[in-house]
Amino acid sequence: MEHKSYDNLPAKIHIQKTYESYAPYFYAVMANIQKRLEDGVSLSSPPTYKARIKSFDSYYKKILRLKVPPPSDGSLICLTDMVGIRIICAFLEDLSEVSAQVKNLFDVREIEQKGPAENFKAFEYESIHILVKIPDSCFPPPSDFPSLPVLKDIVCEIQVRTILQDAWAEVEHELIYKSEFSPFDLPLRRKLASINASLTLADTIFQEIRDYQKKLQGEVNERRKLFYEKVDELDPVKRGIKKISAEPDIPSAFAKGTIDDLLLEAIHAHNTGDLARAIRIYTQIIESLPAPSDVVLSVIHKHRGMAYFTDSEYQKALEDFKASFAYNPKNFRALYYEGIVHGILGNNDGAIDCFSRSLSINEYQSHAFYHRSKAYYEKGEYESALSDIRSAKKLGINDDACNVLLSNIMDKM
Repeated sequence: MEHKSYDNLPAKIHIQKTYESYAPYFYAVMANIQKRLEDGVSLSSPPTYKARIKSFDSYYKKILRLKVPPPSDGSLICLTDMVGIRIICAFLEDLSEVSAQVKNLFDVREIEQKGPAENFKAFEYESIHILVKIPDSCFPPPSDFPSLPVLKDIVCEIQVRTILQDAWAEVEHELIYKSEFSPFDLPLRRKLASINASLTLADTIFQEIRDYQKKLQGEVNERRKLFYEKVDELDPVKRGIKKISAEPDIPSAFAKGTIDDLLLEAIHAHNTGDLARAIRIYTQIIESLPAPSDVVLSVIHKHRGMAYFTDSEYQKALEDFKASFAYNPKNFRALYYEGIVHGILGNNDGAIDCFSRSLSINEYQSHAFYHRSKAYYEKGEYESALSDIRSAKKLGINDDACNVLLSNIMDKM
């Protein structure tokens, strides 16, 4: 039998020497790419970053696995994942946003969705892998590494994952990828698959909660805006000040179900002007059995009070704001809203008392200072009114109404 030649087998010691000579070079490249990502990627919940240069042992094993022939000139064998950076996001919705932003920052060569549902494997993690061409601006100056041949057209692997996807990938890497064997025992495989499915479900639930929070916050912001518009309509100082407003888009109604769903439904009705329906749903929540917690009752009474206020039912609004504070003595906004109603009813002493108690809980309320200043002005206590209007301006209010009130106070002194 003819003896086979193995002259083309890669010489590990030479490959290692070449690879290690480039290690500082790749660390410089990695730092520059990470800086470019940190400066260019923007999310409401800032992501975290993990960056690594492939270890030589991992690099060499991959060369053997891929059967990469050694270059005749002894130059570096470049793989696609020599430099790897992981962008770890809080929510599933962030993944597509980050991917889009990465496309704007780099020349993308390939995008791969790891672990999609249609190719599900028991242990496979989900992740988005993006291969990008390393831009010239991310390479260190050649003068910093004069002995190294310049590398051309090499890529960096950017992985985009959620926190939970990253956690599973780390564990999966230790248990399976780095192990000499994958588990064949069926019960063990089922346990691993169950953990993977549980983490995937948790990611989905976190995203659903995030979506709910966004819907609720949007509705609450709109409801609060309507409340302040009503206050402005009743404020003689602000009546003559023109405002430009746009008709808000009215989203579709939310499905009924839990208290959270009912609250969204009520606030949506409130924002779209169906006050009777909003009040009816708020009341349904308040009277439900078993009784909601004190925290929930405080929130619902506050919302119903705002609906009554918008409907000019001021006494009922007062009762709800008082109930809201009674259920939660830290609810400074309920005291503030109660003070607003007292002021509209001409009870300046009651308004001053509520604003003062609200400010004792949270002193950083510019509008509370403004309205207490107005109440002091109505009572003829101009020194106190001046002090409060100055505090309001210091905290950021500098609109026409504030300046008009300040001018009126100064005219009286």
